[in-house]
Amino acid sequence: MPRFLHTADWQIGRQFATLSPDNAPMLAEARLQAVERLAALASAEGVDAVLVAGDVFDAQTVSERTVRRLFNALAGFAGPWLLLPGNHDAALAESVWSRAQRLGAVPPNAHLLLEPCVQRFEAQGFAALPAPLTQRHTHHDLTAWFDAADTPAGLLRIGIAHGSVQGILAEDIDSANPIAPDRAVRARLDYLALGDWHGTKAIDARIWYAGTPEPDRFRANEAGNALLVDIAAPGATPQVRSVAVGQYRWQQIDAALQVDSDLDALLDQLAALTPQHVVDLRLRGQLDLAARARLQAGLGAAEARVRHLQADQAALRLVPTDADIAGLQADGYLGDVIAELRAEGDSEQAQDALALLAGLLAERA
Repeated sequence: MPRFLHTADWQIGRQFATLSPDNAPMLAEARLQAVERLAALASAEGVDAVLVAGDVFDAQTVSERTVRRLFNALAGFAGPWLLLPGNHDAALAESVWSRAQRLGAVPPNAHLLLEPCVQRFEAQGFAALPAPLTQRHTHHDLTAWFDAADTPAGLLRIGIAHGSVQGILAEDIDSANPIAPDRAVRARLDYLALGDWHGTKAIDARIWYAGTPEPDRFRANEAGNALLVDIAAPGATPQVRSVAVGQYRWQQIDAALQVDSDLDALLDQLAALTPQHVVDLRLRGQLDLAARARLQAGLGAAEARVRHLQADQAALRLVPTDADIAGLQADGYLGDVIAELRAEGDSEQAQDALALLAGLLAERA
């Protein structure tokens, strides 16, 4: 029974420019470490080949060192690696793939699927039908040639492509490259290994997205996995098992803070975060001075513990209580200003100014 490891969207060389410079390099390194874990998994599971369905590299311009390190990371599995160009690393006339070949970095067991033609792996019992991207965006289905492709009798027909299954996926994913949802049926494929969608997703029994092995965004879509695929014989239904391989957990937290129990719940959630978390925190609502101090302490502790924490507090208002104002013990000119702002009543500008002044005085104290 041939067994495959299906993966995609490694995007080696990604910079994470929107994250802090302290954390971005470690998240970039985690993507190479994910490839090493995939190699170890492939060896441990005794797979016949690893199918990499596009976006091996994040860009054509990754450094020579990054190119060499990627191919070095494959060393843990001696069987065939089938590497398909995606929209981030399309097989242009001059590309990251041609650079890798000139560098002599590509090992003999790494098969670059740079052309749409059948590749036979008779010893492993399958024929590969790849649909490499030769430009970043296309408007026609590059898998269409699969339908008429001849393969030797007795070999599994394994398609490998990178793009968006029409009518199934959201419109805002990386690539608009269309793929017919019934391609496996039309082309008599035993399995169609897809990339581009960064989460694990089954289109039908024979068409799967593996997702990226190392999460890289806050969207909750089952990222961080690879797929083990067993196919007993040509025409048999694939047996697909998802295996978690990711190191970091990307999580988005939206919290509305209105009463003390809201803050208590958020602080408990922050306290449960681990060093493997990458967190996007979005806060809204209002806090008094004491609650704000508790929040800042909780954020400080969490930020020191997790891999990365970014907090958007733009929709969170500081609303000092009468006790907060009295506790500031502001006198003289500042006392007069506070009294004047409080006399403005429900004026939004006055309330914002009062909150700002109270916050500054509390910090100074």
